[in-house]
Amino acid sequence: MELKKKRKIISLLIDEFGTPYSELLGIKLSSKESDEIFKWFLASILFGARISESIAIKTYKEFEREKVLSPEKIMDTGWDGLVKILDEGGYVRYDFKTATKLLEIAGNLIKKYRGDLNLLHSKAKDARDLEKKLINLGKGVGQVTVAIFLRELRDLWERADPLPTALTIEAANALGFTKENNGEKVLQDLKSVWNKFKIGEKSFTQFETALLRLGKDWCRKRKCQKCFFSSYCQKQF
Repeated sequence: MELKKKRKIISLLIDEFGTPYSELLGIKLSSKESDEIFKWFLASILFGARISESIAIKTYKEFEREKVLSPEKIMDTGWDGLVKILDEGGYVRYDFKTATKLLEIAGNLIKKYRGDLNLLHSKAKDARDLEKKLINLGKGVGQVTVAIFLRELRDLWERADPLPTALTIEAANALGFTKENNGEKVLQDLKSVWNKFKIGEKSFTQFETALLRLGKDWCRKRKCQKCFFSSYCQKQF
């Protein structure tokens, strides 16, 4: 792919799909404040279930409306209160399970790290140890949740360096940014592409987010004929 064309694709991708989810939710991650980082962690847990993006967003907004946006508030709200918030947001399918998970995660975060995810990060040895520490907070934190959470912290936390998700890899392959399927190798390829073609004040996080959305909303659903990027796709499904 010629250089000028590749830069154009990246620019179009970010313009179309690159707005970080935390930004859509009004979470100020760039402040690095512990309160804001926990808000994004809560949202990431909601996004991590097999549920629609719109319901996850609506449910987070219910937590925001009820001012239940810290580990301490989650513990104070209790199981019944959390189920009510989840139901109001439309998170009905996972309400009981998620309420239980949130209490376990919040309790462990308070017990082990004084409720501060920045402290958890500071105690991690490297990127994979950071992921392990997050997963060890409770059963509600799996690889998908960790990938969602850390992707938007990649430029803010030194040890935040999650591997790309399957959807990101699918879109990256379709647009010719990599020919690999191994997460480590794909991440290397994407970083190499970004370092070579980075766009103005945009970030690698926005590039990765755009690929994720393309993979989730278009590649996975095989909507090739209607996809804006079909003319650049090297792998028509």
